[in-house]
Amino acid sequence: MTTTNPLDSSTAVDPRASQRVRHELRLRQPTVKSVERLSPNMIRVVLQGDDLKGFTSLGFDDHVKLMLPDPATGTLSVPSVGPDGIRHADGAPRPAMRDYTPRSFDAQAGLLTLDFAVHDAGPATQWAEQAQPGQKVGIGGPRGSMIIPMAFDGYLLVGDDTALPAIARRLAELPNGAPVVVIAEVDSPADELVFETAADLHLTWVHRQGAAPGTTTLLLDALRKAELPAGDFHAWVACETSAAKAMRAHLVGERGARPAWTKAAGYWRVGAADSHETHND
Repeated sequence: MTTTNPLDSSTAVDPRASQRVRHELRLRQPTVKSVERLSPNMIRVVLQGDDLKGFTSLGFDDHVKLMLPDPATGTLSVPSVGPDGIRHADGAPRPAMRDYTPRSFDAQAGLLTLDFAVHDAGPATQWAEQAQPGQKVGIGGPRGSMIIPMAFDGYLLVGDDTALPAIARRLAELPNGAPVVVIAEVDSPADELVFETAADLHLTWVHRQGAAPGTTTLLLDALRKAELPAGDFHAWVACETSAAKAMRAHLVGERGARPAWTKAAGYWRVGAADSHETHND
């Protein structure tokens, strides 16, 4: 159940102000419909099932909690939802859980698409690399969506491999002719994706060329050189957490970006098994 209506204009003081929409927490157990290798370091998994009925994702950078089967037994242990959130039964094994952006959801067909950047050797990557049609997986959320209005003069999207699903989704949603600058980091030209968009896209790819993710300043260097959108623009950055923090500081402190319109998220942290941080005022 959605507790606020993003279309209720009476609650919007500024037409460019972001709106938070909360959703009822539900846990689902869809099955894998298909698996596709989009690039050497990106795997697409499409999930299906009646359990996805009522699934809602309104924001391009929403995230669901992916609950993985036990890699040794293949058994999926999904917790329940209690008054205080997710509850694990006493003595029950706790599944490995990771946050992922819903790349797309087709409500009519009941299909949820998730894209996996395989730049690490974590449990989600290992699961995606061996996923087969018919396998079950647990999905929790999204618990909420942040709606960023299409009322800006332009848009800036910056991110590494882990941000590509959200960037692709945002580009598909932007209105015809909207100016948007994208700076994206991948390992090599073979990892570049084709984005579908009606927006006026200015795209820059940067390549690690074998360097470990999170160990270079490629994104920040490219951002320093980039011509930003004219007028009032919304900036969104997602990558390794220290890099995201540095790029937000650069945008706000050196490039005149409005703090309220500049969102930076650390989707992962070097050396951490599971991390998701927000760097905003």
